[in-house]
Amino acid sequence: MLESIQVTEKLHWPEQELSRKSVLPHNENQSNVSKNGLHQLSPSILKNIFTTGSSSYNVLLQTKKEKRHHQQKQTSTGHHKKHRKTGKSSSLSRSKEHRKSNAPLPILNTWCCCSGRPSEIFISSSLSSSANFTHSFSVMGNSMGLSPRPKCKASRLCFSSLHKTKLPHLMKSRNSEEEGSSRKPCILTCIKPCNVEKEKMKFFKSEFTYCPQFEYVNPAQPSVLAKYSHASDKLLTQAVRIMERTLEKYGSYEKFEVINGGRLLPKSRIWNQVRKYMEKEGCLGEIVIHLTDDLLSRASMMVVNGRPTLTINITTAREHWLEGMLRHEIGTHYFRGINNSQQPWCNWNGRKKYGLKSANPTEEGLASIHSVLFRKDPLLWRAALLYYTVYQASRMSFSELFQDVGKFVKDPNTRWDYCVRAKRGQTDTSLPGCFSKDQVYLDGIFKILRHRQSIDFQHLTALGKISFEDVNRLKEFAVLQTVRIPHFLQDRSMYMEQLEKIMEVNELTDAKLDTLLSC
Repeated sequence: MLESIQVTEKLHWPEQELSRKSVLPHNENQSNVSKNGLHQLSPSILKNIFTTGSSSYNVLLQTKKEKRHHQQKQTSTGHHKKHRKTGKSSSLSRSKEHRKSNAPLPILNTWCCCSGRPSEIFISSSLSSSANFTHSFSVMGNSMGLSPRPKCKASRLCFSSLHKTKLPHLMKSRNSEEEGSSRKPCILTCIKPCNVEKEKMKFFKSEFTYCPQFEYVNPAQPSVLAKYSHASDKLLTQAVRIMERTLEKYGSYEKFEVINGGRLLPKSRIWNQVRKYMEKEGCLGEIVIHLTDDLLSRASMMVVNGRPTLTINITTAREHWLEGMLRHEIGTHYFRGINNSQQPWCNWNGRKKYGLKSANPTEEGLASIHSVLFRKDPLLWRAALLYYTVYQASRMSFSELFQDVGKFVKDPNTRWDYCVRAKRGQTDTSLPGCFSKDQVYLDGIFKILRHRQSIDFQHLTALGKISFEDVNRLKEFAVLQTVRIPHFLQDRSMYMEQLEKIMEVNELTDAKLDTLLSC
């Protein structure tokens, strides 16, 4: 998504130095991670380069073993102070020896969670791996300025042995007009109901007959809501066909989810997979990771106080689908955002000068394709259901929509989430109405698949937040020296094979896509 979000929570930083540590064991760190530094981002970077989600904090976890070591060290220090006069020289010598032997330790062996709080972690490293890349691209990491770090609160748990991590800081533009616009809350913040749980309880207690009355902290203006109030039925037939095919094959979506997605992952496994993926993409230490169970989507990439923050919904994090989500959020949204900041169209004036089309539906279509890339059965179920739900919401009340979606999804909690997404922005959900932005996923997927043979997918990522229709004419103006290309895009033949598989599994042909998109 292109809208930015204004976040007021402060980030909490660890007191200890983080810049010289890595989450990798010492030998793995040296063999797999290169020593490319990060390079400075342009101060005129777009504020809306990431999709939005819930707010997060910078929190590190600290192992119990490290806490005990820290307490023992404090006790030892106090003891030496009492006997400073008698054993000053010998104590100093022992202290130096202790510091020399205090080598970096692997920190992923033991996990300790914050009780009663969302779980968060820095996947951190001061190094960025360099990927081999063809043509004229030079792929390397990016460095960004940092704001002063406040001290970590006592209630937060931190890795005590870490040093300060240099996280990307997306700097604000000096343009006064842009600064003024940054203070306006984005549409996705305005349409997020603040009484969801309260209304959910009423809805379930009424046996799904009550229509929620949503409240908003900063309600969106009627003119803004009107822009997203029109649903399309252009792809409705194909969306229904995709879902019917899934049910014919698996019996229910819930069975499809378990068979193909695998089991839900515990937090430690989620963090481990995220770390491995970030290592593969050479972006360790660049993104704050936030785990939550309070998110309508499966994940979201956003900017919190100038730092890229990935929020992951732990209730949907399945072992075989988690990497697809990372390709969606990091390999697509994050990399295209970072690359965009280096281009001459990195701000509104630049986009106007070069006559750029809207980045959507390309942005979300490309990310959605990458979600199902390499899946055993890459059915476009989620994009199809989002498209269908939005259209039906434009014609139905909340309770009617909930009953209707039951044809495809049995679990009431899952149905609730889809209905809230489609009805968000409304106050009285007994009236027909929708938030139509979720239709962009299937629309973008179909457009990219139709033009897959003519799209230069590497340049589509390298050139930043642009439409696939603008790629060829923008190549000559692009800055490609330090662009970031995800690993799964570096073998074009393998990538194209996966696109053909998606076409086949979802019963799509070029002729059918031509007909659908020309309506």
